[in-house]
Amino acid sequence: MAMDLTNLLKLMVEKGISDIHFKAGACPAVRVNGNLVPAVNIAKVSAADIEAMAKTIMTPEQSQHWQTSQEMDLAYSLDGVSRFRVNVFRQRGSAALSLRVVPIKLKGFAELNLPQQAFDKLSSESRGLVLFAGITGAGKTTSMNSFVHRLNETQNARIITIEDPIEFFHEDIKATIVQREVGRDTASFAGALKQVLRQDPDIVVIGEMRDVETMQAALTAAETGHLVLSTVHTLDAVQTIDRIVDSFPNAHAAQVRQQLGLVLKGVIGQRLVAAKDGRGRYPATEVLIVNSGVRRHIIDSKNNDIYKTMEAGSYYGMHTFDQDLMRLFQEGKISDKEALENATNAEDVQLKLRGMGGPPQA
Repeated sequence: MAMDLTNLLKLMVEKGISDIHFKAGACPAVRVNGNLVPAVNIAKVSAADIEAMAKTIMTPEQSQHWQTSQEMDLAYSLDGVSRFRVNVFRQRGSAALSLRVVPIKLKGFAELNLPQQAFDKLSSESRGLVLFAGITGAGKTTSMNSFVHRLNETQNARIITIEDPIEFFHEDIKATIVQREVGRDTASFAGALKQVLRQDPDIVVIGEMRDVETMQAALTAAETGHLVLSTVHTLDAVQTIDRIVDSFPNAHAAQVRQQLGLVLKGVIGQRLVAAKDGRGRYPATEVLIVNSGVRRHIIDSKNNDIYKTMEAGSYYGMHTFDQDLMRLFQEGKISDKEALENATNAEDVQLKLRGMGGPPQA
């Protein structure tokens, strides 16, 4: 079965499949351009097949850990093909497996169709907090690693990453990069962050801010003069701010907003939207750059004013998701249907599309 897995993963990369999922007694399911479809031309897999595949992917130490934890994240490399982010777990008492393609070569901002002005501005910051927001599969980890690559190319800095798992390998260019993996090099994000400031970092990269301990450590690192990068599982910039504040006890909300207002430099939100021609997807982005006005709105909990500032902030490189969706539609890259389905304010986008000869209703 190991040879079959190798061939499947090669085919996955060749066909532009982003994810493949295995469960006992079923054909694999694959995700193409964001759509999940059954791979009916591939035979059903048994629980024993999946166990064998999992053992092929895991080291003996990882296999032993999985037997006790019942679920784990790891990375797997197939020489000359790609890297894969892997989650091994159990369902209905048997092994299950999900794999996602991670490109070997990091692309630049322009190649990823990311907002150049905003990335140029934020990559010039020497301290503070920069966040990448999006749902699972939105490409936020890829975007953050492209950002790290830019810093590596341009800054004589010591960069320490804490990841679960490590998806992209960074070789030293101008910067010195230390990459630590949760479960292999450290027990947890929070534990690693307690020690990271003693390791002389200029830049700290946190794979994901999942809990209040990690969020507090990130805020503290940013407050003490470091540049901190992380991803947050949220829909947009305003929700990202609320998610961080709401993770703390209510009694601390005002203090956290004060901290966040002082250290946050920007939020890049991302959604992957199907291309009109059916060939791949485009990132629709939202950009919040924290200036003095945004800072006041964060501290005063004026979310609607933050949104209005993004809408009117093109001079600073800001825009909302809905503005970017309209841009992609006007450039002929996405359909009106995709613009509506991915909009934050569907009614507003519908009115704009109607004015341009788009659909009369959502």
